[in-house]
Amino acid sequence: MSRPVRRALLAVTLLLAASVAAAAPAQAVNSVPTLTAIRTGNNPTFDRVVLDLGPGSAPTPGYQLVDELIADPSSEIVWLTGEYFINVSVPYAAAHDDNGNPTYTGPVKFRTRNLSNVMAVAVIGDWEAHLLIGLGVRSRTTVNVFTLTAPNRVVIDVAH
Repeated sequence: MSRPVRRALLAVTLLLAASVAAAAPAQAVNSVPTLTAIRTGNNPTFDRVVLDLGPGSAPTPGYQLVDELIADPSSEIVWLTGEYFINVSVPYAAAHDDNGNPTYTGPVKFRTRNLSNVMAVAVIGDWEAHLLIGLGVRSRTTVNVFTLTAPNRVVIDVAH
């Protein structure tokens, strides 16, 4: 094999190795964070629900005050304790891993007897990297939903 051919093969090999090495970290950083736990807490002026998420890009959650909760993807009504309901949408998050195994092993629906306004919490959707959480509340009040990082968390504060 001539010297120019060997140099060309070496250059191609190095280029391929560099592109594979550069692509690997990008996949890890852009992975979909998965739900690992749901925690609740009662503060003096608000109830807090925290969705603990695994590593990945921090999602941008949103919420809607709704008359009833609808499960995704079945479109069935979710029966949950509460006078009013809050539908929290967390795009680019999931409650299962890439193999379909659940990453959240807690109850899908549970009562929150220690909170003043939030009566119940439910995972109502986990479909195509879109996580939906439903809250049943006693009264319609101010809701604040935001993300914290290191580790990833979605925080839902519901005023009393």
